[in-house]
Amino acid sequence: MRFQPIDQFAAKLPADKRASVYQSTKATHEKRTKLLFDQFADPNRLRALAGEIKQHALENLDTYLPQVEARLQANGAQVHWAGTAAAACEAVLKIMQARGATKMVKAKTMVSEEIELAHFLEKHGMEALETDLGEYIIQIDGDHPSHIVRPIIHKNRREIARSFEREGLGAYNDDPGTITRRARQFLRHKYLAADVGLTGANFVSAESGRVVLVTNEGNSRFCLAATKCHIVLVGIEKIVPHDRDLGILLNLLARSGTAQDLTVYTEFISGPKAPAQPDGPEEMHVIFVDNGRTEVLASECREILRCIRCGACLNVCPVYRQASGHAYRSVYPGPVGAVLSPLLAGEKFPQLADLPKASSLCGACHEVCPVNIPIPDLLLRLRHRAKEENVPSPGTPPMGAWALIASQPTAWKVALVGGKLMDYVPMKLVPVPAAQAWTAKRDLPPWRGGEFRKWLKRRGKTARTTGS
Repeated sequence: MRFQPIDQFAAKLPADKRASVYQSTKATHEKRTKLLFDQFADPNRLRALAGEIKQHALENLDTYLPQVEARLQANGAQVHWAGTAAAACEAVLKIMQARGATKMVKAKTMVSEEIELAHFLEKHGMEALETDLGEYIIQIDGDHPSHIVRPIIHKNRREIARSFEREGLGAYNDDPGTITRRARQFLRHKYLAADVGLTGANFVSAESGRVVLVTNEGNSRFCLAATKCHIVLVGIEKIVPHDRDLGILLNLLARSGTAQDLTVYTEFISGPKAPAQPDGPEEMHVIFVDNGRTEVLASECREILRCIRCGACLNVCPVYRQASGHAYRSVYPGPVGAVLSPLLAGEKFPQLADLPKASSLCGACHEVCPVNIPIPDLLLRLRHRAKEENVPSPGTPPMGAWALIASQPTAWKVALVGGKLMDYVPMKLVPVPAAQAWTAKRDLPPWRGGEFRKWLKRRGKTARTTGS
């Protein structure tokens, strides 16, 4: 499979897109940091506790999954299990066909992106319309999300205005208020005409069976207001043990993802509408999706399943800020995607095995993660796996010569002497393609090789003279 390494993709990224991504992520990260440390005496203690809650749930899924199934069924919901992406898509299709449904309105859900549900349904004659504004723009442009929380972070309002003009939503107008109003007018009748509403779930409580949805646009409520059938598509890792755990997780999710005290809409859905309720879905189906998560849980990188999809690690990552989400060639970009995407790829791991190397290992992603995922450690584990499986890494210069010199003391001493020449020879003139590619965007620091040996030799002489 041919693809562009992240550094090559970033080099060709238009300046305006890079600016859009950088400015948005930087502003959100700074607001998030101020908010957490202004409002909590010890935010890191909360992060550690949230991580323990999620890790406990993961390690006890064999207990909590049957428990949440029983609670959902007691609440009137129907529960389905999908081991693969294909099985999840088929489950949605069968539910729609059983009702004679042909039109679906969708709230934002990363799992549906992961399994490519909209494309699948369209191939089977169904209309699956995205109602999140960002996701809707992605859909009409035939594009892909580039951020977990803000799918069109890579677009500016001028591009959006041109897309709306192309789709017949009005003459070109890049005023944000006008864009939003036109989207609202277009989507309103779509909500009323739809047969099925589909949402994801940020959390599902094993204690009560409540499905928790967190949004800022309110489109998930519109998806459920007029439709008679509600389908919830959720990964098996979204289980939390108790309702009380939501108090910690929801506070951290909003602050980490969008720098808000709480998102505008936080919904707790227990099941289909009760007989006394005038409106709402008459059926509720919850589809729990595995799609490789069980294999991840059995791996040495299982902590990545704690992720609550806040996007904080993307916002702080220097690599993501320069490369944008599309460089990662996956639904899940940034540091979390560099771990999760290769793992979920299964047998296709080699095609994404380069992603863990798209990191400076600065540790910022770990510092901001609301559930305390040790992302740098997981990246190193995946790098080691790629080495063990002999997966080639495009863009990485061969290290055989380095290994030979580093393992031979005499050769190493000679190299230290010769290394001083690197201060005087422009590396861009070295006739080695790999070296030229590496130094095209990097400056070598002044050569300091051999200083430690000199220091150690002097110290040895001093110790012998003083007898210490």
